[in-house]
Amino acid sequence: MGVVVLGAGLVCTARQSPVDSRVIIARRDGSCSSGAGLAGRGDRRTRKGAVKRRSGAARSMAAARVPLWAVCVLRVALATVYFQEEFLDGERWRNRWVPSTNDSQFGHFRLSSGNFYGHKEKDKGLQTTQNSRFYAISARFKPFSNKGKTLVIQYTVKHEQKMDCGGGYIKLFPADTDQKNLNGKSQYYIMFGPDICGFDIKTVHVILHFKNQYHANKKSIRCKVDSFTHLYTLILRPDLTYDVKIDGQSIESGSIEYDWQLTSLKNMEKASAEAEGWDQAAKDKSQDWEKHFLDASASKPSDWKGELDGDWQAAMLQKPPYQDGLKPEGIDKDVWLHQKMKNNYLTEYDLSEFENIGAIGLELWQVRSGTIFDNFLITDDEEYAENFGKATWGETKGPEKEMDAIQAKEEVKKAQEEDEDDMLMGRFSGRENSFKGFHGRNEL
Repeated sequence: MGVVVLGAGLVCTARQSPVDSRVIIARRDGSCSSGAGLAGRGDRRTRKGAVKRRSGAARSMAAARVPLWAVCVLRVALATVYFQEEFLDGERWRNRWVPSTNDSQFGHFRLSSGNFYGHKEKDKGLQTTQNSRFYAISARFKPFSNKGKTLVIQYTVKHEQKMDCGGGYIKLFPADTDQKNLNGKSQYYIMFGPDICGFDIKTVHVILHFKNQYHANKKSIRCKVDSFTHLYTLILRPDLTYDVKIDGQSIESGSIEYDWQLTSLKNMEKASAEAEGWDQAAKDKSQDWEKHFLDASASKPSDWKGELDGDWQAAMLQKPPYQDGLKPEGIDKDVWLHQKMKNNYLTEYDLSEFENIGAIGLELWQVRSGTIFDNFLITDDEEYAENFGKATWGETKGPEKEMDAIQAKEEVKKAQEEDEDDMLMGRFSGRENSFKGFHGRNEL
């Protein structure tokens, strides 16, 4: 079954609980109940009689069940799901996803589970349908900021056509993105996912928008190149660490600063404070010299000998302190300019922090179409994303490979039968020609 998303970021599943064997049901009020609880509603009188017959131990066990409900509600409350899409409602997906009309030559999407799948309905997703086309489509959700929070982006992609050149990545856009005009020049926050072209490019892109520029991970992350469905996960944490997973396994992780070769705003502030301290020390030293001046009335002594005594220099006299509130001209202006530059230099949002995330989309090019995108998820909870991946891709990956293997065997068998038919037809044709030749010779 699908995962139910409730209001206020509350999520609960209508399937077997990962905690125990109970079935967890989500109500509209955000509470959760177990399958055992639902079964107990069948006969009130029977249940009431059973309650009277309970022993003290049984009542203790009943009381012990309450925390399981609490655990369910707690887990639901902790995970905030910003966006989730499984395409389980048929063609209603068209009410949520907006194709771009920026270019009349953009390729079209359809809902399909492909030629082979693990589950015909659960594996349905957005499939590219036209060769050598650009594609642009997006879905909007309630805007949010991931400042100070973990951000998890996850989806599945299946290159059923055995991709030769094209993208399989997704993009996160600002909330004010013009969906109808979405194109390659539209600003995005994050670009993540596989990109394949020829023998050289088989990589997972992780591109972040920071200080009005796009920055790519400097590490080479290899993507999957077969025709099966794969689960791609990107985790960005507030401590500026990241994790890239394929099929639930971490394939690359580390520091965003180091692997993107960028400096966070926190370290910029630290460096700026240190530089300001150095500037102040130098300024204090220069001000010490500015408090003195050469005695212009002094003259070199008559008995001064440069060869023996060195170069003569007039004595330094100390300047009098400022009086009556007088200050050097322009000092207030200099201080004001310094404060203004300091405030404008640093922005509010750090590396991997974005202010107004409000749309997810596919904006890519494909030479050969057939890719299927499914099981989109944006959340702040790593555990929820892991369980969601297991409940979707995890349940259908095995049956998908089994169906592909069966089809492969059937194709081999069919090809063998066709070869045998061709051989039989060839033999029959040869015998027919031989008979005609023999008959002709007899006539001569």
